[in-house]
Amino acid sequence: MKNEIHKWYSNHLSREWEIAVYGHYGYALLMFPTAGADYLEYERFNLIESIGGFIDNGTIKVFSINGIDNESWLNKNLPPAEKVAKHQQYNNYIIDEVIPFIQDNCKGMVPIITSGASLGAFHAANNFFRRPDLFMGVIAMSGIYDLKYYTEGYFEDICYYNSPVDYLPGLIDEKILAEMKNKSIIIASGQGAYEDPGASRQLSDILHSKNISHWLDLWGEDMTHDWPTWKKMLPYFLDNINI
Repeated sequence: MKNEIHKWYSNHLSREWEIAVYGHYGYALLMFPTAGADYLEYERFNLIESIGGFIDNGTIKVFSINGIDNESWLNKNLPPAEKVAKHQQYNNYIIDEVIPFIQDNCKGMVPIITSGASLGAFHAANNFFRRPDLFMGVIAMSGIYDLKYYTEGYFEDICYYNSPVDYLPGLIDEKILAEMKNKSIIIASGQGAYEDPGASRQLSDILHSKNISHWLDLWGEDMTHDWPTWKKMLPYFLDNINI
């Protein structure tokens, strides 16, 4: 498997940040790490190995990025307004820096699917729903899509527009809704220990209310909030997603 590590100085984040790239061809899978983790997490926990066949045969090219949650929502010592600012800087980094890097690395305008597990699922879904014009779909595993779960009571406009269960019900822009309706949306969760399938059902209900087609897939009670679950889920969804 071809793999590379790239880095550049991010103007949005005011530092050098790395991104791991796996593969040589295919549509792009942009992977957001779990809570407090980094760009090599999916490799360390063998999730990359679990989708190695898709990488080696040129179906997908994986782009695994750093997370910022330790500096935002998971940072107990940071004032809420600064957490929001960090979160928004991260969004801007994705849109203004990561997406152009992916297209340059792939030598063209390839489809991009966002994906992640746990808190990474939130970021994958939020980025997709905010900018469905830039992404072909999302595979969100074991996520919670209500930002209020992390803000500890703090909630203002930027929080609202980064909390899918809050901004999606009020979304009336027909152009944005049409973009979502033409994409591949997969919302998955186990029902075992530490999973919250209700969060996936909540998001699914909102999407149904907007007539946005999607795939809600709730796995069994033996599927816990842990790596064995996600190593089974992601290959399965990659084998069944419509691109």
